[in-house]
Amino acid sequence: MDSALNEQFDALIDKYSELLLGESNEELNEKVKMWALYTYIAKTMPALAKHWNTLYPDAKEEMKKIIYEIKQMNEEHRGK
Repeated sequence: MDSALNEQFDALIDKYSELLLGESNEELNEKVKMWALYTYIAKTMPALAKHWNTLYPDAKEEMKKIIYEIKQMNEEHRGK
């Protein structure tokens, strides 16, 4: 894959995280990527998400924590 595209996409994720959460860093950006992709998969292929949740219950719980963290940070950011 084109390294320029990777850099530009990383810049997009960085700005998205900043606008969504009020801040961005490498860890938050990775969580936002996981949250966005998981949410998209759950909406477009719910059976796949359900299957994954069944196969990996520990990962499902971690994903729930990430989703909750992002939701909380977003609500705090919007409230400012």
